[in-house]
Amino acid sequence: MSGLLEAKVKSVLSGDTLILVNKNKQERTLSLAFINAPRLQQDEPHSFESRDFIRKLCVGKTVRFQAIYSIPQKTGGASREYGVVLLGNGQQLPDLIVQEGWSKLRDDADRKAESPQATELLEKLQALEAHARADEKGVWSARSKQIQNVREIADTKAFVEEHKDDQLEAIVERVLSGDRLICRLLVTPTYHVQTTVLIAGLRSPTTARTNPSDGTTQAAEPYGNEAQAFVEDRMLQRSVKVRLLGVSPNNILVGEVRHPVGNIGEFLLKAGYARCVDHHSTWLGAEMGKLRQAEKHAKDNQLGLFKSHVAQRSGAGETEATVSRVFSADTLYIRNKAGAEKRINLSSVRQPKPTDPKQSPFSAEAKEFLRKRLIGKHVKLTVDGKRPATEGYDEREMATVTSNNKNVALMLVENGYASVIRHRMDDPDRSPIYDELLAAEEAAQAESKGMWSGKASKAPIYVDYSESLEKAKRQLTLLSRQKKVPAVCDFVKSGSRFTVLVPRDNAKLTFVLGGIRAPRSARSPNDQAEPFGQEAHDFATRRCMQRDVEIDVDDTDKQGGFIGTLYVNRENFAKVLVEEGLASVHAYSAEKSGNASELFAAESKAKEARRGMWHDWDPSKEVAENGDEYDSAPATNGTNGTNGDAAAPPRNREYKDVMVTYVDPATARLKLQMIGGGKANLDSLMKDLANFHLSPSNKEALSQPPKAGDVVSAKFSEDGVWYRARVRRNDRENKTSEVVYIDYGNSETQPWSALRPLDGGRFGVQKLKAQAVDAALAFLQFPTSPEYLAESVTMLNEITLDRNLVANVESNDARENVLWITLMDPEHASTATKSVNAEVVSEGLAMVPRKLRAFEKAKGTEEVMEDLKRREEEAKEGRRGMWEYGDLTED
Repeated sequence: MSGLLEAKVKSVLSGDTLILVNKNKQERTLSLAFINAPRLQQDEPHSFESRDFIRKLCVGKTVRFQAIYSIPQKTGGASREYGVVLLGNGQQLPDLIVQEGWSKLRDDADRKAESPQATELLEKLQALEAHARADEKGVWSARSKQIQNVREIADTKAFVEEHKDDQLEAIVERVLSGDRLICRLLVTPTYHVQTTVLIAGLRSPTTARTNPSDGTTQAAEPYGNEAQAFVEDRMLQRSVKVRLLGVSPNNILVGEVRHPVGNIGEFLLKAGYARCVDHHSTWLGAEMGKLRQAEKHAKDNQLGLFKSHVAQRSGAGETEATVSRVFSADTLYIRNKAGAEKRINLSSVRQPKPTDPKQSPFSAEAKEFLRKRLIGKHVKLTVDGKRPATEGYDEREMATVTSNNKNVALMLVENGYASVIRHRMDDPDRSPIYDELLAAEEAAQAESKGMWSGKASKAPIYVDYSESLEKAKRQLTLLSRQKKVPAVCDFVKSGSRFTVLVPRDNAKLTFVLGGIRAPRSARSPNDQAEPFGQEAHDFATRRCMQRDVEIDVDDTDKQGGFIGTLYVNRENFAKVLVEEGLASVHAYSAEKSGNASELFAAESKAKEARRGMWHDWDPSKEVAENGDEYDSAPATNGTNGTNGDAAAPPRNREYKDVMVTYVDPATARLKLQMIGGGKANLDSLMKDLANFHLSPSNKEALSQPPKAGDVVSAKFSEDGVWYRARVRRNDRENKTSEVVYIDYGNSETQPWSALRPLDGGRFGVQKLKAQAVDAALAFLQFPTSPEYLAESVTMLNEITLDRNLVANVESNDARENVLWITLMDPEHASTATKSVNAEVVSEGLAMVPRKLRAFEKAKGTEEVMEDLKRREEEAKEGRRGMWEYGDLTED
């Protein structure tokens, strides 16, 4: 066949007519010679099958063709061309369609066979038609099925509900614009629906349109015709799958249209021929994210509609920070590793509207939801954009915040504690999971969660009991009877003054730390803070602000403030503040609170480390002021000073029955148990604890890694008995803890798997305080040599452990939290010079201190000191213990 032309098949109008497009994008209508197929436009029987047979063979493919004859048209003056088409596989039309019975020969076919070539083709077609009729193929079939093609849907919403999310087979009959198609939905093999479908999630520019009322033409929007051509080239008369999602406000079906190679919406956006819209985001779900990524590609490469787009400068990437304060359900204060604090807003979400009477009651509940999950926690954040400063508002950073790989904004929306902001189409400052947020909001509304529930908020309404002294006194009666009351530190007023919420009592209190005095911070810009006052305030804010705490209430002040102990992570915060050198101990109130020993010990640490307000501390000056210096010689003549005008205090006489449970090998200090009611209670508790662990239901390990300070149950490795123990420190790499057995004083390292949770109500320190008491032997100084110190410890273990002894408490050192004692056998308790202290000196394993403490110079200690010095001399002469190589103290 000579004289063939080449073109691409754009579409098939019916089984006998094709629209061809050449390389110059010029269209040409070609009808197949000598045949007449059923008209698809009139829905004639077999018209769909006839057209579909040709469509599948050649739409979108390049073919060769030749016009054999033409027939002038009655209108328009043009002629319709008739010819043959050669397919890429060598097959020819109209031969193939006649052979399959989907078209008949025209009645006037003989009159058009004017050339030998045409005559030969006609004869061939007549033979093929005869065979098709004999075989009852296609239109000649007696068992043909009638296809119903509906062009108007009576109830579009009902139709969508019936087929929502179904993948309907369809054919794109026409492309009206880049985002609007006329599709033939093949609902069943015999029931088709031909209707307009909007491509979900995007909007493309309009094409040129003619107004039917006045005939005027409306020009196409920029890139409108290009968008139409883009889709037409890829989709026209192609087989696709349509997933119906919903109905537009104009009652048009909205769906996702998928070509075998993917969603046409993505390709259209990627080429820059459409923009994303949010209207269908909740229908598309995660698919909307893919569309936004496609649009971003077009923007980044300045394609199509985004030719003049200037890319927004991206944020600094993901950073880590700590949440220091929850201002509201959409606003956080975060602190970076350098300690700098800033305010951020969560991208694309809004807290319950204060102006909406249905939403506003949930503001406090939403804020508490975030506080419980975020305060003090490490988070990751990415800045999505900035809102410039406006009248009444500072510049705001919009950020995506994740905690434990969970998007914080998404958590809020899922639980009905925030709504999603509807951004402008060109607004770039939105969350990267904006579409997930919209879907989550819709789900929360459907499930009536949070502020969408229509019910009253569960957030408690707090009563301020510090409003007056009278109200405070009434509440004091209730609170003072309870220990470790759960509370929330709502606000930090200064280093030692807080606003505290007690949820279970719906109480709001002004809470003051007892036993200490923190320097005052500035209360206004014009106010002057005391030295280290602002540092104390900032430290308290970092550690306590919006944290879960526990409180013990002891008393009230004159203004209605509640005085007591505040525990953060089970640690006395007053002690922490003192240890940091940001507060000093107020002796009278410390003694009254019962925390004097640990507070004085904390202050001593701060002084020695020269922290905070003790940065220039001079111990010599303090010793001189307090009269606590050690004397170089024992007191003489019962005087305490060089001029003899001040009488020494009498020796303390306080005898206690004790049992030594542990000797510290590093210091030779002791751990004592007081024999009496406490010991009896401990024995009872130990029996209950053993029975508790016999039950299989109480053998589960800790649910999470322990924290320093936690009281747990631990089985001592040497005797296999369960004891109460406090975690001293953790080795997270090896998953072990160093624990101290609080009733006996010894310690060891245990794997986390060997520890068990302790029932605080039955076995905790509130039930029975720790029974091991720190003590040290008075009038003695132990050797510093490790070898001789080890011998001292060995001797003490041999003569004291597991024996009922009597201890005279020479002094109770509240600062070090230690009892200085003389330890005696009960038989010799009345003899001043027969004691464990004296035996250790006799063996040369301790010496008399060269500088005595104040209580060691008390009136009545003369006999003791003379006996110890005599024993020391005898040990030296006998070269015992530390004296085996002579007197090491001589210059």
